[in-house]
Amino acid sequence: MSHKIITKKQLSEDVFTAEIEAPLIAQARRPGQFVIISINDEYSERIPLTIAGADPAKGTIRLIWQRVGKTTAELSDLKESDEIANVVGPLGNPTHLDNFGTVVCVGGGIGNAPLLPIAIALRDKGNKIISIIGARNKKLLILEKEFAEISDELVVTTDDGSYGRKALVTEPLKEICRRDPKPNQAFVIGPAIMMKFCCEVTKQLEVPTQVSLNTIMVDGTGMCGGCRIEYDGQPKFVCVDGPEFDGHKVNFDLMMKRLNAYKHVEQKEHEKYKQHQCKLKK
Repeated sequence: MSHKIITKKQLSEDVFTAEIEAPLIAQARRPGQFVIISINDEYSERIPLTIAGADPAKGTIRLIWQRVGKTTAELSDLKESDEIANVVGPLGNPTHLDNFGTVVCVGGGIGNAPLLPIAIALRDKGNKIISIIGARNKKLLILEKEFAEISDELVVTTDDGSYGRKALVTEPLKEICRRDPKPNQAFVIGPAIMMKFCCEVTKQLEVPTQVSLNTIMVDGTGMCGGCRIEYDGQPKFVCVDGPEFDGHKVNFDLMMKRLNAYKHVEQKEHEKYKQHQCKLKK
C-alpha cells in the first residue's frame, strides 16, 4: 500500500514537513512513537522518522525531516500527490504521560519536531510547560509559533545570536533547574551531544530527565541490532525498548561513536544523489 503526500512545505533551510496518507497509523499513533519509511521499493533505504502529529479524521500523519543524506534528499524532492512506497508504524513505546507538575521541554534543531507532540500531550495532562528551543541560527529554527501557543514560558536560543538569546540550550536549562521550586520533570530531544550535556545539567541539579533517541535503524523490530545502545550498563534496542529512556542512564559517548560509524557513507551517497539530480536538470 503506497502513501500519498497530501501537503508538503519547507519549514527552514533543509527542513521540510508533510502530511502523509496513513489512516491506520493515524488512528493508532501516540506521542513519542515513530515510523520507518522507504520511498521507492523493497530495495530502498529504510529510515526512522518521528510522527510529529496525526489527524485521525483525515487519516494523515505529519512527518518533519532534515535533508542530511540520500534518502532524506529524495524525500525532500517529492511533491504533493507523489507517493511513498512504505510507511511502517507506529513503532516504539509511547511517551509516559502524567501530571508531573512543572515540565521543562528542551528541543535542539530538528529535535523540536518530535518534542512538540509530547509537549502538547503533557500540557493536556495539566502540566505547566516551560519550553526551550534552540538552533544553530535563525534560518534553522523551526516550530517557534507552535511552541509559543502551548507553552506557559518559552525561551528561544541560537548559537550565533541571530535570533532570540545567544546561548546553547543548556544555559537557560541550568537557570530554570536552579529555580525554587525546580521543575518536576525534563524532556530533552535533539542532537546526541546536546542531549548529553543537557542530561549532565539535570543530573547535577536532580531533575528527572527523559530523552528520545534517534539511532541507526533498519527493521525497527529489534532484530538487526543497529540501534543498540548501552543503558545503565546493559544493552538496549532503541526501536523496541525506546525510543525514550532515562537520560541519566544513557551512555551517550558510545552512542555517538555508533552514530558516526556510517557518516562518510551517508555523505558520499548524498553527494552522488545531488550530482545525479544536477545532470537530470541539465
